[in-house]
Amino acid sequence: MAKKDKIDRKNWNKKIREKLIEQAKKAQKHSYSPYSRYPVGAAVLGESGRIYTGCNVENASFGLSMCAERTAIFKAVSAGEKKIRDICVVAKSATPCGACRQVILEFAAKDANVICVDWQPLEKKKEKVTLIKVSKLLLKPFDPSQAGL
Repeated sequence: MAKKDKIDRKNWNKKIREKLIEQAKKAQKHSYSPYSRYPVGAAVLGESGRIYTGCNVENASFGLSMCAERTAIFKAVSAGEKKIRDICVVAKSATPCGACRQVILEFAAKDANVICVDWQPLEKKKEKVTLIKVSKLLLKPFDPSQAGL
């Protein structure tokens, strides 16, 4: 019986991962990236099981731009989520930037996956999926609990 439970959980994880990738690709289509021409989409799975999406939004004053990962996380938090179970980012050579990694660490469970999908919708190449555990994102991250916050 325990083996069957494990198989079901594995299939469930695969289905969730596929759904996150699908939703992140849809979000990528809404990217506002006229300056970099680097569209990024993201999808996060909240603790509630609900999926939140985001895309990068650029601004002519570059420091005011927002990454897709933070957009999706902030949407989840503003909807009442306090923990993220998994996050997916889709772009050419997709990987979260340093600021996004710090935000992910604050809201994601330590065993959560960051699903990085190297994918360009206009290219005919097959997507490449890489999984990274949240605990491996940063070497010595700022940890609010260790800082007494």
